[in-house]
Amino acid sequence: MKLNSYVLCYTREPQEDAIYSGKLALSMHLAYSEDGVNFEALNHNSGVLFAKATDNENGTMNAKSLKRPYLFKMEDGSFGVLAIRTEAYGEDDTQSKGKVLFFTSDDLLQYREIGLINLHADSFLKDVTCNYDEEQKVYTLCWCDESAQWYKNDIADLYSLDCKTKSIKTEAMIIEAMKIEAAVEIKKVVADIEGIVPRNSISINEKIGGRLKLRLSTPFHVSIEAPMEIEAASLRELKSVKVKAIYNDGTTSFKTVDWNAAQVDWNKPGIYEITGTVHQDHYEFPFAINRADPCAAKWKDKYYFIATNDADGNHTLYIREADSIPELVNAKEELILDSSTYEGIGGLLWAPEFHVIGDDLYIFHAATPGEFFHEESHVMKLKRGGNPACKEDWSRPLRVLKKDGSYLCEAGKTISLDMTCFEWNKEYYVAWSERQFVPVDLGAWVYLAKVDPTEPWKLISDPVLLTKPDYGWANNHTFVDEGPFALITDKKLFLTFSSAAVDTTYVVGLLTAEPGADLLDVKNWTKVNYPLLTSRNVPGEYGPGHNSYVTDDDGLIWNAYHARPGVDAPRCSGLRRVHFDIDGYPVLDLTQERDLNPELKIVTTKLIIK
Repeated sequence: MKLNSYVLCYTREPQEDAIYSGKLALSMHLAYSEDGVNFEALNHNSGVLFAKATDNENGTMNAKSLKRPYLFKMEDGSFGVLAIRTEAYGEDDTQSKGKVLFFTSDDLLQYREIGLINLHADSFLKDVTCNYDEEQKVYTLCWCDESAQWYKNDIADLYSLDCKTKSIKTEAMIIEAMKIEAAVEIKKVVADIEGIVPRNSISINEKIGGRLKLRLSTPFHVSIEAPMEIEAASLRELKSVKVKAIYNDGTTSFKTVDWNAAQVDWNKPGIYEITGTVHQDHYEFPFAINRADPCAAKWKDKYYFIATNDADGNHTLYIREADSIPELVNAKEELILDSSTYEGIGGLLWAPEFHVIGDDLYIFHAATPGEFFHEESHVMKLKRGGNPACKEDWSRPLRVLKKDGSYLCEAGKTISLDMTCFEWNKEYYVAWSERQFVPVDLGAWVYLAKVDPTEPWKLISDPVLLTKPDYGWANNHTFVDEGPFALITDKKLFLTFSSAAVDTTYVVGLLTAEPGADLLDVKNWTKVNYPLLTSRNVPGEYGPGHNSYVTDDDGLIWNAYHARPGVDAPRCSGLRRVHFDIDGYPVLDLTQERDLNPELKIVTTKLIIK
């Protein structure tokens, strides 16, 4: 296949800690080119490959980063990456002395961290390169020590993680040539990419390159396909006709049209030429100030909205009710729970979520009798025939129980929060965030278990660990994975979750499972190496996260999330349509302008009335 695409790997210079810290900058980034000279940053100039944290015996983790990544082709046509592992902010990593970190990837989107290759060197590495020698059937590793001396090793099997050949000191003139070549290469690719610390580029086939560019770029609307003729007998039939919005990556979205049919006489057969405006619901960000962890849901032909109330220190939960999602923006708020309603349910009323289980509506939320270290997941149920906007129609919140009947967490030692619920293969599951503080702080980890659908506050399986904050983007400022929420399509089960501190560094991570998978087997889950949504995706929205998803009457999926409208601004709620990329993965940063080009909103067709 013709090789006419190129990819460049690089790291970045760190910025101020609140914007792009060392934990983010010290990761592998990618840029794409069709000529090998002019490169454009992918993934919003954010990292795509991060080193995993290491584990201590007591369960705590040591954050790690990487520098000097080098991208090369493996013998089987896949890709390899070598990098120098460091401590979180670039300091020498004692465990990596004389070693180099090895990753592989089939597509430069998903990576596997294989481990540290032992070069048996007595020095910390300062640089490394690798190339496969097809004639000798070996990988040649060239590496530089602390004294700026270069060495090389030949390794037949990188997966052995051990270099059994003696390091050979290279000729000075060879190293000088390498420096000259590197300087030329860097000069070529120092494009308009903020903070770039370029490394090497390689050629890749156009199929992989094209897919890489599309997956790591946000789509945008390029055309509309509308029927040339529509046969309809009423305005209602006309309104049911949708047009197809087509995006630059070939993906599509079907949209309704606000037809201008005022001049149509529905009682008079004939052909009418009519125009219409492609419909697009508009949501200013933010639409709810001081509202975090938002959740929108549909129940019995009504839509509801609920969120953590940051305005009063998380002491109340208010609900909004409307006939449509757009009407939720200005709907009246009704109090349904506060910290004085029940004894034992105090402040820190966090992350409320609506969930329909069978014929009943529930709210999952976290609460505490008073202290932060007693925060626990709770479930409250709407009585049969009850009104969700009526406080008295909700049951007292019940604390979640393990399958043996004991409480999910031991109060004062471990907290639980952000519990969500979803159906999969005709069974119900809950996922939640749990953080042990005593005897040591382990950070927040996300767990999964089955529940009894008739009593969804009771687990019927042992919890399994789904994810912990082992990447730099997840342990930025604090070790946290939280806020899971399921988005299920015919292609996959997507479980988004939020990571890092709830400041500008907050991001959205992604776990996936295949249709029919046993979710309690952790091997059936895949974790994406990089975050799906960050402060760099949508200008002016900082620390996005804690997503929930709702489908409207037209079949469009909407993402309710929170972010900050400024670095020091409060958490606020937003709404944005969920798109799906060329591989069926959710796109959470398709802004209104990218979703529908304003210049393509007007469509024309012929209406036929018989």
